[in-house]
Amino acid sequence: MSLESRKSTALQDPGVEMLEQVTSLWARYGRIALGVLGAVLVIGLVTFYTLRQNAAQDNVASGRLLEADRLFLQGDLERCKTVAQEVARTYGSTRSGNDAHRLAGDAAYWLRQWKDAITEYQAYLSHNGSGLLADCVRRSLAYAYDSDGQYAQAVKLYDGLVGAFDRESSAELLTAAARCEVTLGSKPEAIKRLQRVVDEFGDTSFATPARVRLAELGAVPS
Repeated sequence: MSLESRKSTALQDPGVEMLEQVTSLWARYGRIALGVLGAVLVIGLVTFYTLRQNAAQDNVASGRLLEADRLFLQGDLERCKTVAQEVARTYGSTRSGNDAHRLAGDAAYWLRQWKDAITEYQAYLSHNGSGLLADCVRRSLAYAYDSDGQYAQAVKLYDGLVGAFDRESSAELLTAAARCEVTLGSKPEAIKRLQRVVDEFGDTSFATPARVRLAELGAVPS
């Protein structure tokens, strides 16, 4: 075979053509691929250091929150509220920082500072709105609304929490909702809730008072 024939055969070799295509693609897109890979690495590193920094901040916030919790148990509610609010402001992006809103709300509630309690409970729920602890905070928020005279808001929360806890708590929530409805002048709505206490939660300590209250409202309990 002549030299020219061998050259012609080599140029028509599929392997050579594929290599040329790969080389061409790399020349065209190689820099883009490297750029994408570099961006992914940068994002990964930023995420890693952000998570590590957040974990470190949460450790600090947790320590301060324990201090606030100790003050709450000691009855020093003003200082507890102050420390908890400081934790929430400084470490709001952490789990402990958000939990500080709940503790600040509890301190404000027992200080009878209803509006502050409402604000703190709402702040907590805006970041953690599901689960048993969230339902507990929602119940505290309902009582804060109730105490602040915002009865319609309280009723919505009371009604929504029936069944979320044990039967005694459900009867308590219905009774509280009925009380709010009476204050709002909605006697039929109050009777409806009290009747539920009698019908659905007759084994609880709220059933007998509910029957008495039904009679006072002019209803005949079943």
